[in-house]
Amino acid sequence: MSKSKAVIAGLVILLAATFGGCSKADNDMPNSASNSKSTSDPSAASGEDHTAATFTYYHFSTGKKDTLASETVIGKELQKQTGVDWKLEYVVGDSTTKAGVMIASGDYPDVISSSGEMAKLMDAGAYIPLDDLIEEYGPNIKRVYGPYLDKMRQEDGKVYTLPYTANQGEYIGSPNIGGGAFWIQRSVLKEFNYPKITTLDEYFDLIKQYREKHPTIDGADTIGFVSLAGVANNFFTLQNPAMHLAGYPNDGSVMVDMETHEAKVVAGTDYQKRWIQKLNEVNAEKLFDPESFTMNKDQYLAKLTSGRVLGYFNYGWQVGDASKNLLAAGIDEKRYAPLPIVFDKGIKDQYMDPPGFVANYAVGISIKAKDPIRIIKYFDHLLKEENQILVQWGIKDQTYSVDDNGRFYYASDEQRKYHDDLELSRTFGFTYFGTDWPRYGGESTLSDGNAFSPGNQPEVAYASYTEGDKTILNAYGVETFSEMFSKPEARPWFPAWSIALEQGSPEQIFTMKSDDLQRRYLPALVMEVPSNFDKLWEEYISELNKLGKNTYENTMTKIVKDRVAGKW
Repeated sequence: MSKSKAVIAGLVILLAATFGGCSKADNDMPNSASNSKSTSDPSAASGEDHTAATFTYYHFSTGKKDTLASETVIGKELQKQTGVDWKLEYVVGDSTTKAGVMIASGDYPDVISSSGEMAKLMDAGAYIPLDDLIEEYGPNIKRVYGPYLDKMRQEDGKVYTLPYTANQGEYIGSPNIGGGAFWIQRSVLKEFNYPKITTLDEYFDLIKQYREKHPTIDGADTIGFVSLAGVANNFFTLQNPAMHLAGYPNDGSVMVDMETHEAKVVAGTDYQKRWIQKLNEVNAEKLFDPESFTMNKDQYLAKLTSGRVLGYFNYGWQVGDASKNLLAAGIDEKRYAPLPIVFDKGIKDQYMDPPGFVANYAVGISIKAKDPIRIIKYFDHLLKEENQILVQWGIKDQTYSVDDNGRFYYASDEQRKYHDDLELSRTFGFTYFGTDWPRYGGESTLSDGNAFSPGNQPEVAYASYTEGDKTILNAYGVETFSEMFSKPEARPWFPAWSIALEQGSPEQIFTMKSDDLQRRYLPALVMEVPSNFDKLWEEYISELNKLGKNTYENTMTKIVKDRVAGKW
């Protein structure tokens, strides 16, 4: 059997096994969700309202199927504790359009997870203030968000939403790469005996050499490089590489100088030109997939799992489903390895995020909510540490174990599958409850020193590595994939993309028009005949210079400097 066919066969077997095992996960509910901590709520005996109630929770994020929370193991357990269930709904298509329709109609769900639509929703008055509710009903909310409250307040001094980045305990980074990287199929590295490549030219040269040796896979053309830029909400995967290649972290639309703290727009810089022109050359060599600008996300992820793609740039969290499926298929060399690629040797990569706080990716209660008190009580209950363990680790002895030293780990492949297997993760509820709720920040540690996120637990990372993983790590002289990347430098303003701009302000209008302009020009520049590239680039720069870039940069610089000075 060929390798790509084996991938497909492995996935078919995986899906069959997953659906065959779902009923046990739904019905086998132990009484405890953590290591000796009961998740039953003693308030039930003291008159706390546990009557049945169902609220609607809308997420401005994609990639998940609408469901009823109680149809997952985690959701059912939380319903048992509180009486509350949720209709979980996710955006389909363009989130900006959906936000506009929602705002125009005033037909809001009970709870809204904002993703990138926070500014519009806040400006429309979609959320209720939470200060009084938190004060009266939110002891756990105050415990988790207390140090961040001043960063969460809007201009009127009130708190309207609960962010996802309130780190607790000691900051702990991931042993693996969930952020940005240039990814390369492992078969490419193996073919050339695991060379150390650091520059963009070296990266594409290696892909080109491999494709020349293997132009097809099972009769289908081998794809050198592919992008997710055709998906509106993911266009930043075409924009962001320029800053990373130049040695900057993901600060959104700007690069911030470490000495002067001046913020400069990435669009139109020599860095962006160099990146896009490289893709133009790659496209001329037929190494770039033209469907990059027309595929939806499902098609993109399917292409990554096909075994035909040699390289791509993404943030690890964007392609989790494809990564899990490739891992489950068991053909290690068709999986991908992350590389900290830069423009030139000597540039220090900064792909890994430093500690930061993001206030505008958050969840809030809408003005149409049927019972805000009941909702805030649920959120507060969710933030009890035993329930934070439930939504990340699951149920002791079913989805994780605890050793004699109190350390959490996976004692078997069966436990790991609840976290790694796509469908089993959905039916158990990790897919739905692991993010986009009031929660500890992803880099948190629990009160007993365990990592909040299983992926950050060293014992879990080390035990998860396949023989193929160990081969790569040994070849590059490291123990974890994150060790292949430079450690992040402290940036008090980070991330600059979290800076909220007033709707309708010149700065906000600039970002909107600049993004629209880049959506028009960057794909065209990639696909242009190389001899016409410079002419089209000058046209793009001419249009960009009409948009008021200086006003935007001055405002961002002032806010960055204020954050450095401790003003949020």
